[in-house]
Amino acid sequence: MDDLFSAAMDTKRLSPLADRMRPKTLDGFLGQEQIVGRGKLLRRAIEADRLTSAIFWGPPGTGKTTLAYIIAQTTSAAFEKLNAVTSGVSDVREVLARAEDRRRMYGRPTYLLLDECHRWNKAQSDSILPAIEQGVVRFIGSTTENPMIAMTPAIVSRCRLFRFEALTDEQVIKALYNAVSDRENGYGDRVVTLDEDAARHIAIVAGGDVRSALNALEIAVLSTPVNRDGSIHIDLSVAEDSIQKPVMRMDESLYYDMLSAFCKSLRGSDSDAALAWFARMLYAGVDPRIIVRRVIAHASEDVGLANPNAMLTAAAAWTALEAIGMPEARLPITQAIITVCESPKSNSVVMAIDRAQADAQKGGYEQVPVHLRDTSYKGHTRLGSGVGYLYPHDFPGHWINQVYKPIDAGGFPYYEPSEMGNEKHIKESMNARKQSGDDNDR
Repeated sequence: MDDLFSAAMDTKRLSPLADRMRPKTLDGFLGQEQIVGRGKLLRRAIEADRLTSAIFWGPPGTGKTTLAYIIAQTTSAAFEKLNAVTSGVSDVREVLARAEDRRRMYGRPTYLLLDECHRWNKAQSDSILPAIEQGVVRFIGSTTENPMIAMTPAIVSRCRLFRFEALTDEQVIKALYNAVSDRENGYGDRVVTLDEDAARHIAIVAGGDVRSALNALEIAVLSTPVNRDGSIHIDLSVAEDSIQKPVMRMDESLYYDMLSAFCKSLRGSDSDAALAWFARMLYAGVDPRIIVRRVIAHASEDVGLANPNAMLTAAAAWTALEAIGMPEARLPITQAIITVCESPKSNSVVMAIDRAQADAQKGGYEQVPVHLRDTSYKGHTRLGSGVGYLYPHDFPGHWINQVYKPIDAGGFPYYEPSEMGNEKHIKESMNARKQSGDDNDR
């Protein structure tokens, strides 16, 4: 199929507005200045018809397929299109056979656009690798997910990655007014008035997705009664009815990015930021148990003994979630988040266990010291177990200086309390015991 985007004029008006309004040239392309602005690598490659295999990735409605459309219109190469959801290895072989024929008989290259390319499995990806390496096809993958995570490394390593960003509100508004005024593809042949606040509301709710914004405009125009003078007035109330609340598109990459931002906000003592990420993850449908597990972990990792109550509050949030569920449990979870954020910070707990585990991994263990061995069984005295052990509660202050460490252990001290919060008092107690032990040794 040499012209995959061609369509008869009598059916074009039946296409959705977003499809009709696709720009046909780079000059009409909205957004993505960082990759297709004048002088940028991708723009130069397209204009020179020298684009090699590439992957376009970013949020929906940001121009990935549109840019492929522009390439199809401007290149002298043939253009093929597949969808990773519906195509298999046999479909790929058919495309590659046609591409090989064109190259051999006419010297004509072929672009292959693969929508939702992250959905291809390893077998499908491997089927096209030789063709990419030999130049049989110029591969263009389009995906909403991070290809470094969602795609096979073999494909990614052979492609240039171009990241598409969500469009700004102003760019989306411009697209809306372009559609209102365009006589050929939009509503320029009608009298449509789009109020400024209505356009801005659509743009904000669309969240940088031009397709979503144009779909809302189309609904508004087609569903709004025509005035007596034949005009259609789209005000704020019509706009609010025409576009639903924004949907958070949570792919794997965004999920981990947001969870990372949430954890860093906990560590950084920013309650507002942590709550913002918490609310967005809930809105996107993230299991709240995942979030609470992170709060519990950070109550030890980043607060620890600087405020032992942080762990109690975090564990209580888990209990509340299991007992009463959502949405009621959002309150104790919020309480735990704020507690962890506003607590004095110390990473001494995680550092202590890391040092201990590093030491344990060295191996070469000695026997447990005799005075620390088990005495719970009959006949232990015959083996000498427990001999020399001093029971701390028999001594003033319920403490006595004696060796508890493994004979072969090293890397001490494992636990070094900070000066933060409750750990300041712990440090004072440890120093007092150390001083008392030193005095006894003398």
